[in-house]
This record gives sequence, structure tokens and C-alpha cells, in this order.
Amino acid sequence: MAKRTAVPTQKRALDLIITIPALLVLSPLFLLLGLLVRWRLGSPVLFKPQRPGLNGQPFSLYKFRTMRTLYGPKGELLPDDQRLTPFGHFLRSFSLDELPELWNVLRGDMSLVGPRPLLMQYLARYTPFQARRHEVLPGITGWAQVHGRNVLDWDEKFELDVWYVENWSIWLDLRIMARTLWKVLRREGISQPGHSTAPEFMGPADSEGGP
Repeated sequence: MAKRTAVPTQKRALDLIITIPALLVLSPLFLLLGLLVRWRLGSPVLFKPQRPGLNGQPFSLYKFRTMRTLYGPKGELLPDDQRLTPFGHFLRSFSLDELPELWNVLRGDMSLVGPRPLLMQYLARYTPFQARRHEVLPGITGWAQVHGRNVLDWDEKFELDVWYVENWSIWLDLRIMARTLWKVLRREGISQPGHSTAPEFMGPADSEGGP
């Protein structure tokens, strides 16, 4: 399959048709959540990590903050599960922390549907097969998210991501969005036992044996 350098016109049109009205309708919720995050967690309200996008190019991902900034005795940042607050867990359980990613979709950094954007350091750890997940825009939801989300091991996630790359269609995107709403309402696949989301991907050994 040839490497993609542009987003299909139909996919971009679908993103805008849904995202622009969603941003307008949800603007009061954005304001409310922003005030609550400021009150419960302080500033900044938004978490803006760098993530790899189409063809691995970095962009700033927008999310509502869900963790406190806490350091250990040696000045090291404490693990996610120790910094995640009950309020932050509530935001994550209903995927409310990901609503600002609609702005990424509007900007063209992301699509509504695609492989989830992972950490920049993972780029050097992928096999050529796994790296194919970057042949399309990352998404707010994706084929892996509606098949288990964070309860999947890395091998399963990457298999599903690459399947999406090879089988993308408008109808598949619509199907994934519909299934995502059901998954969010049921609060399925939020995290793996013992982790706030999922364990770090360390390379091919993880994908061969699972986390």
C-alpha cells in the first residue's frame, strides 16, 4: 500500500460536518468543564502533549487536565496512577477529557476516527508493520477503541490499527463513531488493572508477548 501524504477529501468533509456543529453545541460544556478543572486541579486547564500525527509528524494534542503535578523525594514526577484524581478519573471514564481534541480535528491535526495518537518515543520502537498506523491521521476514536480500548494488549491494538489503515471507508468511520457512543455510555475498556490507562509500550517484545 502506498504511503499516504494527504487526507481523503470525503474523510475531511465528514470530520468538518460533525466537528463544527459539535463545537458550537458543546461550547457551554467546554466552559463548565474548564471551570471545574481550574477549580479542582488548578492551572493549566488544558494538557498539551506532543503526539505523532500523519506520517509521524508531531502536533500538540489538546485534552482537559486530569492529573495533579506531584513529585517524589528525588524530584521525579510520580506515576500517573498516583497523580490521577477522582475528578480526573470521572473525566476519563466518560471520555470528557478528550473533548478538546475536537479542536485538533478542526485544525486538521486529527480525524474523528483513526488510530489513537500515542507517545512520541514510541516512533523509534515500532516495527515497520506497526508504524503503518501513521499512514492515516490519528483519531479521537478508532477501530481498536471499539474492540477493547485499553484492555487490549499492544499486539492486538496494532493489528486493529493497521486493519483500519487498509480498510478505511466513510461507512466504516460512521460505524466506529456509533459504536464509540455505546462504549462511552457503558464506560468500557478505560484502563488495564494496575494502570491509569495502559502500560508503556517498550518495543517489539511487548507486541509479541503482550503487556
